[in-house]
This record gives sequence, structure tokens and C-alpha cells, in this order.
Amino acid sequence: MAPDLARGFMLLLIALGHSSVLRAAWSDGGYSNDDPISAFYNAAAAVLLDGRGAALFAFLFGYGLSQMYLRYSQRGYEWPKFRGLIQRRGFWLLVIGLLHTALLFFGDLLAAYGVVTLIFFAALRWTSRSLWITGSIFLTAGTLVYAFGIPQVFQSLSQPETVTPLSDMLYRFQWPMMIPLVVVGAVFPVLVGIWAARKRLLDEPHLHRSYLRKVAVYGILITIVLGLPYALINGGYIMTESMVVYNGTYWINQMGGYFGGFAYAALFGLLAAKIGDRRNKVVNALVATGQRSLSCYLFQSLCWMVLGAPYLIGLGNTMSELGALGVGALVWIFALCVSALMAKRGVRGPVEIVYRRLTYGRSASSNSKAEPKVPAGV
Repeated sequence: MAPDLARGFMLLLIALGHSSVLRAAWSDGGYSNDDPISAFYNAAAAVLLDGRGAALFAFLFGYGLSQMYLRYSQRGYEWPKFRGLIQRRGFWLLVIGLLHTALLFFGDLLAAYGVVTLIFFAALRWTSRSLWITGSIFLTAGTLVYAFGIPQVFQSLSQPETVTPLSDMLYRFQWPMMIPLVVVGAVFPVLVGIWAARKRLLDEPHLHRSYLRKVAVYGILITIVLGLPYALINGGYIMTESMVVYNGTYWINQMGGYFGGFAYAALFGLLAAKIGDRRNKVVNALVATGQRSLSCYLFQSLCWMVLGAPYLIGLGNTMSELGALGVGALVWIFALCVSALMAKRGVRGPVEIVYRRLTYGRSASSNSKAEPKVPAGV
């Protein structure tokens, strides 16, 4: 239950983070610290949201891949056969991510995770030592490349003077330039997720309460401490014209974001251990959303396109920071309710169905009973 519970919450973090990004992208003023509320929100978002939701996403993605490998291995599947399966999953996730970018959202993560799968699928068989050594390299060097590369790439993007459906799509077509940066930023949490699944930290959280508490407490402390310098700059409390200082604090904040993502995962592991079999409607809805995380992730982008784009409803140019935050939360709640209804009726996520069909071929539905149960979410 814990992985799906965390995936459901992860989508809230992504909804809140994307609401601010898209409001800024489609508004005339962009990000603003003109009033105390906006300044406080921008600072708080830097510490609690920026990079944290993506880190949790990547961690759970790696966790799910490892769960899948372990379950197939227990059923006697040989590595060459599984390798082909995991490579197909990575390829089709890349395709879905590119389509997501072209049609809906320039900040897609799925394509990057598809690339990570295609490059690092062998990590499923690495020793724990190899996972941590490689992960540590990407923790430092990967985030450094990401933090200093993102501003350079954004400056090179050609932004349209007037936003139309065509100009907006052409702008999104430039997003693949960002994929290598997102990839290097995602490797560390994916590898940690693979390691955590081997330890069954979220599958059996009741057996790891002490460890999960330490991860939650220290992770939150570290993410706040490392994120504070950038938060003060992002909220306008500290002014700097030095790009080195700005990018440096952003780099440190990105590293802190990993620990925040791990802390969130640990908190939901502890929550799952406490709940046990006493699940209420809210918990069931979160789990249902997590089991349909791919569909819900794309659904949130669709909602923001319809609500925010200037050539559609156009709310993106009229909302305050808090207004955008509220709309993001409402979109997530709506997805939560729909997922709960789908679960009650035994309906799987539509994108998950398509993804499975692409991965397994036409025999996906007929062979589903013979295949090992694998994580439903991304």
C-alpha cells in the first residue's frame, strides 16, 4: 500500500509545483514577489516543492522497477527475457513523454525516465555498493550539471511574443533539449529507489519503522537547511545579481530536494504502517490515485492546458500565486475522486492500459493472469 499511497501524494506535489510554473509561463508578469504573500509562497515552495516532488517521483519510479524485477525473478523469468521487457517499457515511456510534451506540457518527466530506464536497466542487477557509488556521483555532479545547465538552456529557447496554439506547440518542441539535464538529475533517486525496494522499506514498513523515522526526520531537516539559501533568494528576501551565487544556491537546493523526496516517501511508509488494514475512504482514494499515477499525471497536464492557456480559458494570466495553488489542489482532488470511483468499479487507468498493451503486445490482456503482479503506477 505504501508505494501507491506515496504516489497519490506525489501527484499533489506535482500539481502544486506545476500550477506555479504554468501560471508564471502564461502570465504577463511571470514570477512575482511584489506582495508579502507571493514572496512567502515562492520561498516556501522552494523548500517544500521545488525538486521534492520530482525526487519522490523518481524514487518511486526506481522502486517500482525494482519491485517488477524482483517479482519476475521469483517467477523464474530469465534476465534476457526480462531485459527485453524493461527496454520496451523504457522505450514506450519515452514515446509517451514526447507526446505529452508536444501536446500538453513543456516540463514533462516521463521521457527522461524512459531514457533512464533504457540506459540504467542493468542497475537492477547491480550490487548495493555499485548503486550507492554511482548514485553519489550523480548526487553531486549530476545536480551540478542540472543547476548550471538549466538557466543556459532556458536562455537559448525561443519564446513566442504572442501565444497561439501553434506557437505554444513549437515552444514545447524545444523541450527535448532539456531531457539530458532531467536525466542526470533523476539517476540518483531512481537508484536509491531500486535499493529501497530490495530492502522492502515500503512493502513492509512495519518492519522498518525506526529506519523510516530517521529518514523522515533527517531528510526534512536536510532539505530545509540546504533549501533555505535559495528560498530566501527565490522569495526576494535576499537580492543578488550574481548568476554564480544564484546557480550555486539552486544547486544546493536541488541536492536538498532529494532528501525531501526521500523524507516524504518515509512519512508515507510510516503512515501505511500505522494504518495497517484500517483503511478509510481518503486512504483508499490516495491508493487508487497512486495505482493510476500515469493517467492522473497526464490528466493534470490536460487540465492545466485547458484552464491556463491564453488561447483557451486563459486563467493563467489572471490568477495570483495562491489562486494558482488552489486550482492545482482542486485539479488533484478531482483526479483523486475520479480514481476512487474507478477503483470502486474495478476500472484501470486508461493510460496504464495503453502502456501495458504497448509493452506486452496484443496478448497483454489474455496473459495478464499468468504474468507476475507488477506496480500499477509509473
